[in-house]
Amino acid sequence: MGIFKLNKNSVGYDGERVAEKFLKEQGHKILKKNWCNRKGRRIGEIDIVAQDKKDDTIVFVEVKSRKITKDEIDVLPEGQITQSKLNKLNRIAEVYIKENELWDANWRIDAISVLFVDGEKKPQIKHIESVFL
Repeated sequence: MGIFKLNKNSVGYDGERVAEKFLKEQGHKILKKNWCNRKGRRIGEIDIVAQDKKDDTIVFVEVKSRKITKDEIDVLPEGQITQSKLNKLNRIAEVYIKENELWDANWRIDAISVLFVDGEKKPQIKHIESVFL
């Protein structure tokens, strides 16, 4: 990927694109993007639902992105994932399992942090597996 010229509104979208590409390169199959429950009260959204090809685990991925300058000291994107957000992700993941009748499937919640640094050709990516224990 070339040098990113991001505006504030595209950082999240571009971060999700980077995370999707990263997961594919790691051998994951992308099942859904921006999935939310369709029945009942909307609980929330899962950025990416993937399947880990190593063991067929369903992986619910929360993507957090941030744009900074080289000199800027800032909160890392993964620092934006609060306990409240993890609880919400857990609930929406359970709804996905129920709606897709994946009762016996192994699953986990991961986080991918994408940091766009001005002037750098490639974003910095950090994949945190099993962020919700």
